[in-house]
Amino acid sequence: MYTNQPREFNSNCLMTEREYNECVRLYADNVYRFIVKNLKQDDDAKDIVQSAFEKMWQHREEVSYDKCKSYLFTVAYHQMIDHLRKSKRMVLKEEFSEQAKVVHRPVNNLKKILEEALQRLSETQRSLVLLKDYEGYSYEEIGRITSLSESQVKVYLHRARIQLKNYLVKPENVL
Repeated sequence: MYTNQPREFNSNCLMTEREYNECVRLYADNVYRFIVKNLKQDDDAKDIVQSAFEKMWQHREEVSYDKCKSYLFTVAYHQMIDHLRKSKRMVLKEEFSEQAKVVHRPVNNLKKILEEALQRLSETQRSLVLLKDYEGYSYEEIGRITSLSESQVKVYLHRARIQLKNYLVKPENVL
């Protein structure tokens, strides 16, 4: 039976099938939630999560059970960035003109306003905010996932929060 309690880990680096399945059970929802909040596309998020788990299975000889969560988030993050870069190259000119139109928002839709504020951040800033404030990672863990130094994580996260605050306090964005 699986529990969330700490357990003894396989001493060699080869992840067992049972450990892999436990990793899927424990972290699939978290990885998916992180990716879909960034992409806003359910199917693409599912593909990225599936690919991250597939990669972990292929490299199970190099990934120990106690590092599987960090490994999954790192792989999924990098695949998401690759996906975003590819899709940005394929953006049509019409989509730019659609985004430029003024849209009247329903009054007091806080969740939508927060989502809009997050979308205004760069890919890196948005990922850092989600990893820190939604997933609860430490600065050090975020640095490992994103390949940034701990001080870069702090600076980028600070700037992202300032941007979010500046957007959220404007009356035209809230009303």
